[in-house]
Amino acid sequence: MECRVSWLGNGGMAFSAETGSGHLVNMDGAPEAGGRNLAPRPMELLLAGAGGCSAFDVVLILQRARQAISACDVTLQAERATEDPKVFTKINLHFTVKGKDLDQAKVDRAVKLSHEKYCSATTMLAKTAELTYSIEVISE
Repeated sequence: MECRVSWLGNGGMAFSAETGSGHLVNMDGAPEAGGRNLAPRPMELLLAGAGGCSAFDVVLILQRARQAISACDVTLQAERATEDPKVFTKINLHFTVKGKDLDQAKVDRAVKLSHEKYCSATTMLAKTAELTYSIEVISE
C-alpha cells in the first residue's frame, strides 16, 4: 500500500493525498495552525478511516449472516492527549444498525468480531487509545 501527500503551498497548510488506488483526498489545518479550514484535518481522516474500517466489517459479517441490514452508521467520539504527540487516548464507536428482523445477537457478534479480530485500523489505534463501543439496533 502506498500514498503520496503533497503540500499545496500558497502559504497555507493544505495538502493533497493520492492513494495507491488512485483516489484524491484533501486535508487542511485549523486557522490557528496556518490552515484555511477548507478540508478535513489529518487526524479527522484517521478517525473516519477507523469508523469506515469497522463499519465495513460489520456490514460484511451481517450480510454473510443473511441479515436484512439496510443501514449501518458509526459515530465516533475521541479524546486526544494534551501534550505532543497528541495521540488519541479514548475512542468510542457507537454503531446504529437498521434492518428488518435483525437478530440482536448477530449484530453484537459482528461488532465484537470487528473490534477484536478484523478491523486493522482500530487495532492500531488501540495501541494508544482505550477503545469502547456501543450498539443500537433499529427494526424497520
